[in-house]
Amino acid sequence: MAWSENSKTTARLLTFAVCILGFALFVMPPLYDAFCEITGLNGKTGGRYEAVPAAVDTGRLVKVQFIASNNENMPWEFRPDAVEMKVHPGEAVDTVFHAYNPTAHDMIGQAIPSLAPSKAASYFHKTECFCFNQQALAAGETAALGLRFIVDPDLPRGVNTITLSYTIFDVTERVAKQADNKKTDASNFQRASEREG
Repeated sequence: MAWSENSKTTARLLTFAVCILGFALFVMPPLYDAFCEITGLNGKTGGRYEAVPAAVDTGRLVKVQFIASNNENMPWEFRPDAVEMKVHPGEAVDTVFHAYNPTAHDMIGQAIPSLAPSKAASYFHKTECFCFNQQALAAGETAALGLRFIVDPDLPRGVNTITLSYTIFDVTERVAKQADNKKTDASNFQRASEREG
């Protein structure tokens, strides 16, 4: 009888653990991303910003630092051209990151940005960014990845340094699976249409 109760308790705990793991892996990331996008917390930067002419604050300089890192499974070399720049709020500034695929096969990468301090996220506007698209590099290929940004003139006065970091991920297999799924869906749709016709 006692063994039966222990088995039931163990089964309940294992079921609970699996449910928590599923929630953490599949439900939390989209909710977290949406929360960060709305609130600007955790330094998540927004998407493409449509530049609106604004006065450049030539009386103020803000230091912008750039950091590039790789996800643990990404073999590319990835680095910023400049590790820091001093910019006037309101001016459009261009910089470049460099990526190199040292492997013997073609790969696709995706860079994910993060910004600190988090309260500066809504004042840092990317008008052009390599992070908006996936980057395909052939074996041995090098690419210069452009970034154009504007620090908003309304950036709070207490913020004098902004750190923009990018982590690059290998998304080659995921993109291939999505392409296969699209082909399968198109093939199924065509077969269904032929049956109906």
